[in-house]
Amino acid sequence: MRLLLDTHILLWWLADSPSLSLAARELIADPNNAVFVSAVTLWEIWLKQSLGKLQLPSDFETKLTEESFENLPLLAAHTREVASLPWRHRDPFDRMLIAQARVAKLTFLTADAAVAGYGDYVKFVS
Repeated sequence: MRLLLDTHILLWWLADSPSLSLAARELIADPNNAVFVSAVTLWEIWLKQSLGKLQLPSDFETKLTEESFENLPLLAAHTREVASLPWRHRDPFDRMLIAQARVAKLTFLTADAAVAGYGDYVKFVS
């Protein structure tokens, strides 16, 4: 399976948070799965951190680079796909991540129930 992590899933994984479900942990840890982190996720993290809405641990970047996650850049095709998404969710970062998952044929891993309604390419793990 090819997974794209939602922002909160990535943060919970890196922090070894109890908020991350066992199902999500197993999917991310499975060596048969390719796990992607989007540039959009990092943009959201750094933006929220700069606004004081998110406190990152001092070793955030170190922990992130120690993981074997694949990088997913933001492409023009991803931005175009956003226009075809129904308006089930208004968060621009989530909408872009969902569009990326669709274009790149990835499964978007999230614990956000509002995002779960976007179709088969979204895997809801609560």
